[in-house]
Amino acid sequence: MEYQSTRNNKIRILSHEAILRGISDDGGLFVPSEMPALTDVEDLIGASYGECAKKVLSLYLTDFSSAELGECIRGAYGNNKFGSKDVAPLHRMDDSHSVLELWHGPTCAFKDMALQILPRLLTKSMAKESGKDEKVMILVATSGDTGKAALEGFKNVENTKILVFYPSEGVSNMQKLQMMTQEGNNVHVCGISGNFDDAQNGVKRIFNSADMINNAAANGYSFSSANSINWGRLVPQIVYYVYAYAKMLENGDALPSDGINVCVPTGNFGNILAAYYAKRMGLPIRKLICASNKNDVLTQFLTTGVYNRKRDFYTTYSPSMDILISSNLERLIFDVSDYDSEYVAHLYKKLASKGEFKVEGKVFERIKETFACGSCDDATTLETVKTVHSKFGYLLDPHSAVAENVYLNYRRSNGDYRPTVVASTASPYKFPECVLKALGEYDASLDEFALLDKLSSVTNTQIPNKLSALKEKRVRFDKVVKTAQMDEEVMRAMQ
Repeated sequence: MEYQSTRNNKIRILSHEAILRGISDDGGLFVPSEMPALTDVEDLIGASYGECAKKVLSLYLTDFSSAELGECIRGAYGNNKFGSKDVAPLHRMDDSHSVLELWHGPTCAFKDMALQILPRLLTKSMAKESGKDEKVMILVATSGDTGKAALEGFKNVENTKILVFYPSEGVSNMQKLQMMTQEGNNVHVCGISGNFDDAQNGVKRIFNSADMINNAAANGYSFSSANSINWGRLVPQIVYYVYAYAKMLENGDALPSDGINVCVPTGNFGNILAAYYAKRMGLPIRKLICASNKNDVLTQFLTTGVYNRKRDFYTTYSPSMDILISSNLERLIFDVSDYDSEYVAHLYKKLASKGEFKVEGKVFERIKETFACGSCDDATTLETVKTVHSKFGYLLDPHSAVAENVYLNYRRSNGDYRPTVVASTASPYKFPECVLKALGEYDASLDEFALLDKLSSVTNTQIPNKLSALKEKRVRFDKVVKTAQMDEEVMRAMQ
């Protein structure tokens, strides 16, 4: 299978090249030149997560051998790296919906599902580039969870270095601690004075800067990304929707004739785009429900067709969704416009120059056919955490609470009780202050680790070991810079 750029459909490269490059030279994102068909989903009933991963990845990464994929999958999802034997367990809430827990990995967030395998795919990709001896510099912008998951996945990986930029005042205390205490001899972390979009724009600028590319080459490096702009980060996310559907069939929570809905808390649009690709492959997903927080740029787009980044930016209880420029939306527009790269390039040129664009006609109609949407403010997020814990005895983190609220509102408004998967993207213990506020148990005098203890005591649930262990780790990275200084930090990391 070949891959092309969303802004130049004449480009043709293999999957390992797309993984190595991360982003196209024209600023576009790599996508498969055709969508593979998943024709035998019912054969995956009873399959392990690794078996589902092998099935899905082999359809997309056709220049990887079966043995190579098997090795990557075992390394990522085996050896008890995930706290559940199911890797991504389903928790049944009621007759019409289940929560897909994607946070049992090493960093307690859904990003582990892809970022435990991406370094392995990248290493295999480097080996395929015969005659090249340069190293890879991974640049990451994070709104909270991607950074830690990428650092954990790439730590001490040979011939790589990784530098993560995060908004210094735009992540939770626990997320910040996870990054600032990261171990590994090839890792670097830096806060920025700004929000996630500032960090993401800075990283994209560096990727497309001839001076920075030349400077990297002079130091023996090429750039790549661990954000979901990298196809190697996005494609593993398709797997867990296929796995969830097979599990629902196995558990009797769905029938092949029913199809399912999927609701995803969404910031950069990668997680829900993976579900869209699963649908395009043939998984019987009827409706994709896009859940936003107060930064509801996607809700506006899916309702009106207008994407407008010229709006107030809010810092919320669900920081991983505090995003106004959702990079992966570009891939969706490319797909529903029948791979019209000129159209996509035109839209994103307008976004860069005018701050907005509008899609109309068949493109918007196709989007509306597939997507529903809704948003949820902080007060409603807290109320949802409290209500779900009281009604179901189940503890949600604030991002998952946004999705649960938007799903319940969608179900109530549309009368659609079709079996639904709600993606739960982080452990509630990554956000103890917020969750305790929701439960009416917050004590401002307690530090971060005392809050973990209190949350455990109040809810009779267990603190993830990876989070409690942070108390004993020393802070290694506490630098904060202006966005104009990001280039300097990249150059310093390559030394």
